[in-house]
Amino acid sequence: MNSRKDHTQNITFTNTEIAFRNKDDGELKHSLWLFKLMRSPLLVNLFSKLTLTAIKIRLPITSAVKATIYKQFCSGESIEESQQVVKRLSKSGVSSILDYSVEGKETVEDFDNTKKEVLRIIHIAKGNPAIPYTSLKITGVASIILLEKLSSKVQLSKSEDSAWAVAKNRINDICYNAFINNVPIYFDAEESWIQDTIDSMAEEMMLLYNKEKAIILTTLQMYRWDRIEYLNRLISKARNDKFFVGIKLVRGAYMEKENKRAFEFDYKSPIQPNKESTDRDFDKAVDICLSNIDLVKLCAGTHNEASSVHLVYKMKELGIPNNHPNVYFSQLYGMSDHITFNLADQGYNVTKYLPYGPVRSTLPYLIRRAEENTAIAGQMSRELKLILEELKRRKHRD
Repeated sequence: MNSRKDHTQNITFTNTEIAFRNKDDGELKHSLWLFKLMRSPLLVNLFSKLTLTAIKIRLPITSAVKATIYKQFCSGESIEESQQVVKRLSKSGVSSILDYSVEGKETVEDFDNTKKEVLRIIHIAKGNPAIPYTSLKITGVASIILLEKLSSKVQLSKSEDSAWAVAKNRINDICYNAFINNVPIYFDAEESWIQDTIDSMAEEMMLLYNKEKAIILTTLQMYRWDRIEYLNRLISKARNDKFFVGIKLVRGAYMEKENKRAFEFDYKSPIQPNKESTDRDFDKAVDICLSNIDLVKLCAGTHNEASSVHLVYKMKELGIPNNHPNVYFSQLYGMSDHITFNLADQGYNVTKYLPYGPVRSTLPYLIRRAEENTAIAGQMSRELKLILEELKRRKHRD
């Protein structure tokens, strides 16, 4: 942990002029108001319950949501609408990861629609440096019930076997299109009880399409205590079977759900015992990936300043240039602009994860964002402090 303290001079995230130069005063004040509300777990919990209730009884809440939390964390209702944000970010040297964030769908028609949308993203991203990646949530194209049964080694019925074959074809079609269009795509990490199947599918697609470079990436949630072992095993397998590895590192998004399920079903929780263990394993995974940079394409999805500094320092230590094509930083749209834009200003490859989709369909994502931000100690205070500093700087400048 000492290296974090010793090498913070390599980069600074305190320049608010750089962090917010693509936002006007009105946008900053909107973020200030929203983040103040999100400091209160009570208000976030109330928002979540009222919003879900409003959807069930079909109240017209779309306009109110779109003007508030949706505006902060989503780039638009369509690819076309999102392009404005993509262009705006690109002017500051920040690339975009477009993500069709429609969740909780379970019909064949829904799965096929998601596949078509992901293919649209791939074709728009082809040859466009402003969109170097895209992403795929496997539960967007395959039934979570099937994924859970497969991860639990439960025998599928004939109809389930057929449904899984169709789902695998959807996934393969998407990956094939990513391959022929040279647009890397990463599989999002999901709940642990379906993750084994997602891991297996990601490895299968890597073996098929990562022979020359990493087109298929998988996501590791480092709040799980078993991910370092899995990462080492995957790299070893890649060296033996001669394919490239794509890795996105995140801390994780389902901690409360994971711990609750482990308690209810009486098994050991897959979640680390504390935040320090998660931080340690995140940085350790960064080191492993960079030490295998000839084989591994790394995307570090983090809002943690210390982990960002650690990655910057490790790159310098290993002589890896700031703009190395196998190293990307990534933050969510609407958050941690001080990290995103200050990294980009120093020539690092940085992306913003841009969720888009119809307002009602993206509500599960938005609620998760609000709940996560409230739960992360210091997250809202940090965002508020930086915005206030920038507004004060602008006032004195004027």
